Amino acid sequence: MSNDKEKIAAHLLNINAVVLQPDDPFTWSSGLKAPIYCDNRLTLSYPAIRCDIANGFAERIRAQYPEVEVIAGAATGGIAHAAWVSEKLDVPMVYVRGKAKDHGKKSQIEGVVKPGQKVVVIEDLISTGTSSLAVAEALRNEGCEVQAVLAIFSYDLEEAKAAFSKARIPYETLTDYPTLINVAVQTGKISPQQLTLLKRWHQNPKHSDWMKQPH
Repeated sequence: MSNDKEKIAAHLLNINAVVLQPDDPFTWSSGLKAPIYCDNRLTLSYPAIRCDIANGFAERIRAQYPEVEVIAGAATGGIAHAAWVSEKLDVPMVYVRGKAKDHGKKSQIEGVVKPGQKVVVIEDLISTGTSSLAVAEALRNEGCEVQAVLAIFSYDLEEAKAAFSKARIPYETLTDYPTLINVAVQTGKISPQQLTLLKRWHQNPKHSDWMKQPH
């Protein structure tokens, strides 16, 4: 692969962490019909791939956020990756639930963070950005400075870009939808006709017209 984004995309395709089915769309939990399904938890079972992911995160953080004081894993998909990254950077780690527990200490953040600390959030996937930004908000409520959210993969949807912009939080991903579908066609996993459908979905994911076969 010619660059790191393509390398990670190829990894995800090869282990079926990301599956493309433009001719037989998936139904997401939201009810949306989509030609793609992502389960990056599968990366946990492949030591070489998860090492590449951890190295990618660590390199981004060293270059862009060298003052980071805490790595925060978003539950549940970001927890293991955050642990590997925090070990590489030798900084503390916490993880953040989607919502506070309803028992015990009713904690939402597990681990120790202090007001004023600079935090980078690790996620496995960014779709609309809603869950990632809920994690960031929980950290902000503790007085932390959220420097960025980093994820393995993003659908690169305009909805997510707008949400992160509104929250004034940068986000970066090791690879993304445009890179992945190009790698998929280059490696023969999809046809040029299927690539057309995948691009059409990305332009307007909430509209069903993308499913009509191109002439």
